[in-house]
Formats: sequence, structure tokens, C-alpha cells
Amino acid sequence: MFFGAAITLCAQEIHGSRTVEQLQEQIAAHLAQPKFSAAIWGVKIVSLDSGKTVFEQHADRLMSPASNSKLYIAALGLDRLGGDYRFGTPMYAIGSVAGSGTLRGNLVVIGQGDPSWNRERLGTNFWTHFEPFAAILAHAGVRRVTGDLVADATFFRGPPTGSGWAVDDLGDGDAAMISALTLEDNLADARVEPGARIGVRCPYVVSQPGTGLVFGNQTVTVAPGLPAHLECFRTAGGPLIYLRGQLPLGGAGREVDVAVPQPADWFAAALKLALARHGISIGGQARGLAWPEAGTGLAAAGFLTTETNGLHTISAVKLGTVYSPPLREVVRDFMKRSQNLETDLLLAHLGEMRRASNAPPGQTSEEAGLAELGRFLAAIGVAPGEVQFDEGSGLSRNNLATANATVTLLQFMAKHREGDAFMAALPVAGVDGTLSQRFEHTAAAGNVRAKTGTLRWAQVLSGYVTTAAGERLGFSIMLNRFVAAPGHSGDEEIDPIVVMLADFAGRLGDDSR
Repeated sequence: MFFGAAITLCAQEIHGSRTVEQLQEQIAAHLAQPKFSAAIWGVKIVSLDSGKTVFEQHADRLMSPASNSKLYIAALGLDRLGGDYRFGTPMYAIGSVAGSGTLRGNLVVIGQGDPSWNRERLGTNFWTHFEPFAAILAHAGVRRVTGDLVADATFFRGPPTGSGWAVDDLGDGDAAMISALTLEDNLADARVEPGARIGVRCPYVVSQPGTGLVFGNQTVTVAPGLPAHLECFRTAGGPLIYLRGQLPLGGAGREVDVAVPQPADWFAAALKLALARHGISIGGQARGLAWPEAGTGLAAAGFLTTETNGLHTISAVKLGTVYSPPLREVVRDFMKRSQNLETDLLLAHLGEMRRASNAPPGQTSEEAGLAELGRFLAAIGVAPGEVQFDEGSGLSRNNLATANATVTLLQFMAKHREGDAFMAALPVAGVDGTLSQRFEHTAAAGNVRAKTGTLRWAQVLSGYVTTAAGERLGFSIMLNRFVAAPGHSGDEEIDPIVVMLADFAGRLGDDSR
């Protein structure tokens, strides 16, 4: 392949370079190529051992970090909550449980943003997600609920989309709805097959139950040999999801990811079905609650109250709590895969857990999380204005950061008490995550640990590398507004620089600036 050959050649050209000056000249020559005349670079490389700068060019430019934004949210979470922290999802009985095992009242699940109910962790058996909830009810002796099952997601304040997301992101599986109660990263699978003859609609089935999805089927079966193409489209604010495209007659079926518009409703409906499989019946409705419905927590569900001396109190009994894996595992899962929703869930959770007492009225969970990020960055020495985020995942084109800021973050986390967890969460070159197919057959393979970032006009890579001489470096390489040749990407322009660092045989020492 052309890509692999290009990287191998670059490694051969720089092999044997033994001075910092030579390394700097090689990097500068790469960045100065005419093909980058309309593009923007921001580069910063430092020695973690000495703290000295190895190379920098426009490191103070505000640029799109894309999914490098996740580095900041992961670091913030590990710093503020610790790697052992677990998300809790409590379950309450509103009413009394009779000796017969009947709960006369409502059953309520209070979501707080646990991102871990996904296939990556629990496998492909959908019902596995609900086993802990069924176990709590079995332990409490509850076999029947006369009232409703309420999935309360009002812990998060704000709309279910990240600030700055583009309208055309909303039909994409990368832009699932943000909710304090989630399943399967709030994505359902629609399996679409070609029809029985040319010209007819393609039949489809949704793999997961209870999603509440409503489709407008605009697919068509076309002649054999024609290309297959499927996409989902949802108008802004509309519940109807249009399934569009074509499949050739006699060809293979396809799956498309569909963002579920009301995750709390899905959680409630699916949990009701799951409990029935365990012999636990719900007599009332399965319903979700989410912002901007009035109130938060238990009070939002309109529960029965008792009056004592003129004061109303909620008759709630906590049955148990379902806990996530440790945060270090949650962070690793979303960093390796660059999963957007799970990052935004952590940011919103942090916002509520660390909401300032003097927070402005109407502040959303996302805004509260970003305010906490600002306090964190100021404390570790990031210059004011060098990080401007709308949301946490990096999907927003309005997110901005400098290479200076990202390298400062990397230096801080390299010495942090959760530094090992942070490092372990990063994709490893040529091994796993979003770097599994990059840097193969180079000195960077198995060496570089770094976070990728990709939007249409932004490619970024930031992380850690050890040189051939054993020196540890932190780097941030940002390339924006580069138009790659057809069939290629900006990643191919970033990777040779990283290989130069991995292949560098000299010691930086006092020669670095």
C-alpha cells in the first residue's frame, strides 16, 4: 500500500539522525512543503524528562482539536473523581411492598449518566444490561408493581444534543442523544435486506426492542450489480426517521445505526420487558422523564406524598443501586474507540457533581462541566483563552485548542496520580483503538500512545512517544484546513513526524530549546 510505503521510506530517511538540530530541520522541512500552503499547522513537542521544548511551530494557534477534546474530559474526570469512582444508578420504590411481593406504587430508576451499558462491555445479549436491576428487585422480594416504571433522567439539565453540533450530524450514529439514562450508546440497529424484486421497498427490522422508533421507508431494491447505499435522515425536531437508499437484488443486507431520540423512554420500555422475562410484572406504564420537564430526581415523577405538620415528604424506599465499572475502565473504553456520547456523559456528570454554588440560573450540565474544566486548566497552567470548548466530545466545529494547551495537559497527566490510567486509555500505535491500523512496521508501532482527532478539515494526533535513545516525549500535532488528494487523508501527513520522533537516536539534553 502507498501509505505503508511512505511511512517506511520516511523512517529510512531519518534513521541515524543524532542531533536535535537535524531533527528540527527534518520536521520544519516536512511542514514547509508547498502542498500545505493553504493549510494550518500547530505543533508542539516537549521532553517529558527535561521539560524542554524540542520543536514548536504556531503552537499558540487556536485550532480545531476534533476528538482530541476527549483528552481534556478524560483528564478532568480522572483528576476530579479518581480512577476508582463508579457511576451509581439507584432504584426506588414509591409506596409499600406487601408480604406477597407487590409494590403498591411506582418503581423509579434515577439515571446519573452511567455510560457503561454498551455492547463493548456487556456483549451482544441486549438483556444483559438489565440483570442488575432484576437482581435488586429479587433481593427486595418485589414480584409485581401496580404503578408505573419511571426512568428519571432529569439529573442532566439541558438539551440532548451537544452545543455546536451541526444539523447534519443529527442523523449520524456519532451524534447520539445525551441522556442521564442510556442504552447501547443510544443507538439502535436497523437491519435492512433487499426486497424480493426490483423496485420494491427494502424490508427492515430493528434489532433492539422498545426503541419507539418510527420510520419512513424510502428505500428501493435495484438491479444486481448496482451499488448499495443506505442512510438515515431525521428532520430537525421531528420524530420520524427516514430510511433512504438502495440495495441490489440478491445482494447482502446491511445494518445502519439509528440514534434513538428519547433514550429515557427507551430505557423504561426495555427495562419493563426485561423484568417480565424475570417474572416481574409492571401494571402501569413505562415512561421516561427528561429535561425540561419540571423538577429533578424523585419529585419530578409526581409521586404520592405524605403530610406531617404541614410538610410534604416523598414516600420513597431505596431498593438498591447499580454501579458502573471503575472510571479508569470507562475512560479507557471511550478513549480507545473515540466514542462521542460516553465522553459527553462524563462531562455532564462532572457538571452536576461539581456544579458551583454560585452557578448562574439556567446553567446546563454541559456548561457546568465546561466551567469545571476551565478551573482545572487554569490550575495546571494552561494560559487563559487557549481552550475554548462548546462540548466535550469534539464533534462541535466550534471547539478550539492550541498545541501548547494540549502538551501542558499531557505533561501534567504524565506525573498525575492517575497517570497510568490516563496512559492506558490512549490508543496504542499499530495495536488497538483508533491507531490499530496506523504506524505498522515503523518504530512508532507499539511505542506511541496517542489520541486521534478527525473532522472534515481537521486531523490531530497528540500523545506520548519514546525515542530510539529512550527519551520520553509529549507531542501535539494539529493540521487544519488541509485538502488531501483523493483516497488519502491528513493523517498521512502527521504520521511521518511521529515516526521521526520514534526513530530519533540522539539525546535531547541541553541542545533542546
